Amino acid sequence: MVKKSLFLVVAFALSIYVGYLAVQESAVKEKENATLPPASQVEQENSIRETIKKMSLEEKVGQLVIVGADGYEINAHVEELIKEYHVGGFVLFKKNIKDARQLLDLLNALKETNAVNKIPLFLSVDEEGGSISRMPDEFMKMPTSQQIGEINSKSLSYQVGSIIGEELESFGFNMDFAPVLDINSNPDNPVIGDRAFGANENVVKELGIQTMEGLRSQNIIPVVKHFPGHGDTSVDSHVGLPRVNHDIDRLKNFELVPFAAAIKKEVEAVMVAHILLPKIDPNYPASFSRTIITDILRTDMKYDGVVVTDDMTMGAVLNNYEIGTAAVESIKAGSDIVLVCHGYENEKTVLKAIKQAVESGAIPQERIDQSVYRILRLKQKYHLTDEITEFPVVQRINDRIRGLYKDFPALTS
Repeated sequence: MVKKSLFLVVAFALSIYVGYLAVQESAVKEKENATLPPASQVEQENSIRETIKKMSLEEKVGQLVIVGADGYEINAHVEELIKEYHVGGFVLFKKNIKDARQLLDLLNALKETNAVNKIPLFLSVDEEGGSISRMPDEFMKMPTSQQIGEINSKSLSYQVGSIIGEELESFGFNMDFAPVLDINSNPDNPVIGDRAFGANENVVKELGIQTMEGLRSQNIIPVVKHFPGHGDTSVDSHVGLPRVNHDIDRLKNFELVPFAAAIKKEVEAVMVAHILLPKIDPNYPASFSRTIITDILRTDMKYDGVVVTDDMTMGAVLNNYEIGTAAVESIKAGSDIVLVCHGYENEKTVLKAIKQAVESGAIPQERIDQSVYRILRLKQKYHLTDEITEFPVVQRINDRIRGLYKDFPALTS
């Protein structure tokens, strides 16, 4: 009887131990599986890498540049930039927009012309609301970020982002250089002002994230700007090169707070400013500083999205650097997209300079492929196409804007 009891005890203990091992093995497998990307993600990555392998150098370089255009219609220069240089996208300004019908026709013409290429275009714009608006006059005006900040309503900020996103998406735009995450900490700042949500880093963080999410809700790619912070400057970078005499500790505790929050929310694109921070990099402005783009933004802040420069035809660059050299330095520093908003010759100079830098080995092929991968991943994520867009329902969007002013009467006071 004792032997039988002892046998039962041993058998019971053994069964518990075997069960424990099975649970442990299952837990290990679950942990291993949790660290593996989903099959669909692996397929997507492989698909992008296969596309890159088949691309010519000209096609790769083209993806690294977003250019501007002249006039209300496409011309021979635009066709050349698309068909021969394979540019990655276009940015439009008020000079390109006469009315709603003309804007729609222009965007559709860009997409139709790009049909010769396999990769759809980024169609971008600066649409922040307030004074920085490119929308046709058929649309009601949106409030400034400063007005949103004074009311300090997350709901308002989200709705503004959503309405702007609907406006843009209705014409076929897919990228907005907004929201502004600069903190308006310098009352003498000539370029930020009411474009910022305020002078408090947490207000800017909370409201900026909401506008960003509103844009995303309409399938518009938000490009937060101007990293690492253009708020405490007294020079307009459209004219000259601003200097910000802050060290990294100050930036981390103030200017970078909104950007860190956006990165935590997996923002897809960040615009880097033409500002010099001599305590961090005395030689190069942020837009082509390896210390700022690669060491701070990518490594320290763990950002792996698309990095876009501010316009390389601004005075901060053109008055101090040769534009082709500046573009090459920016790519070497870690930028993915160089923005060249004005001047056909400027655009060609940049495209040729980057290509020559790759051919000479100044920019490694692997470096170009990294950027092309990020760009194609972003275009795929937002399902970009060159399909023709139908005429938007302007009245419906204006009704949303009227509702906004009705719900937040302080906007009109």
